Amino acid sequence: MLTFLIALTGADTATTAVDAARLAGTTNPHDMSFLGLFTQADIVVQLVMAGLILASVWSWAIIFEKLGTIGRINKAAKVFEETFWSGGSLEKLYERVQRRVTDPMIAVFVAGMREWQTAVQKNLPLTAPSIADALQQRVTQTMHNTINREVAKLEKRMTFLASLGSAAPFIGLFGTVWGIMRSFIAISAAENTSLNVVAPAIAEALFATGCGLIAAIPAVLAYNKFASDFGKYASRLENFVTDFQIILSRNISEGAVQSLPGPASFPKPPNNPQAQDKRYGT
Repeated sequence: MLTFLIALTGADTATTAVDAARLAGTTNPHDMSFLGLFTQADIVVQLVMAGLILASVWSWAIIFEKLGTIGRINKAAKVFEETFWSGGSLEKLYERVQRRVTDPMIAVFVAGMREWQTAVQKNLPLTAPSIADALQQRVTQTMHNTINREVAKLEKRMTFLASLGSAAPFIGLFGTVWGIMRSFIAISAAENTSLNVVAPAIAEALFATGCGLIAAIPAVLAYNKFASDFGKYASRLENFVTDFQIILSRNISEGAVQSLPGPASFPKPPNNPQAQDKRYGT
């Protein structure tokens, strides 16, 4: 029938064949699965989607690693605090834990005790107010510096989560704009605005946006949670330094300059979980 019409109208056979092939191509089924949208997308859109998917996988690896770290350090801090407030000698506790520093709170304690031990070994006249004050300042500063180093280790790779959470939607949007631009070019070339021509390219473009959101949303939520958890843990370490400084000052005032007998006479944190959480920031 088509041949009869061509002969009847006198149309150019070659041109009509191209048009017929083009129209036939618009009716071919398009693979609308996720894999099909990826494989049939433009190379630029493919690079965008592949980069976002890889970034999402890496962010999930960081998320699981940080979740394990937070659980471990909080559990270790609880055990150490119970030992610290048990009333035993801090000298003996220091001798036991200095061989194996396993968590930030132990590292802070060891740093302060090491500075104290250095002053004792040098036989400094700690009963002199000026020397005692200088020692307490050095101990406190050493412990604060250790806190900064340990918190920096805990927050390692957090910048990636923050960057991914802020940049991923825009990267996905770039893929979307590129894909939609190609779809309009295809519409103009085919001179056909049917849904079969428009839908596949737009679906590929929107898939790039979806990849951006899939990468960004978990990264943002995880970053906010970890920033809060690490902030609370840093406050816990700061409060521990304050308690240690008070114990040190009290022992120096009482003349116990050769050793620290322990915080047995110092008020222990309350057993009320809510009060303890307020005190140590957990």
